[in-house]
Amino acid sequence: MNQRAKSALLWGAVGLFAFLVLYQGYVVLGNDGVGFLPALGVALVVGAAVAAGAYVAEFRLLTRGR
Repeated sequence: MNQRAKSALLWGAVGLFAFLVLYQGYVVLGNDGVGFLPALGVALVVGAAVAAGAYVAEFRLLTRGR
């Protein structure tokens, strides 16, 4: 696995866990949650979107020389 893909997957994991932490905080503050499985599904979508965005953004930033 190349360095760029590993970095994107790690950013995806950060996005996934950040969403789950924010969701848990929402539930702890007394709001009704949607359940664990739907929240996990949304977290997986968020993690995949963050990983894809990080993969594309890193390439664009590297080619622009920043």
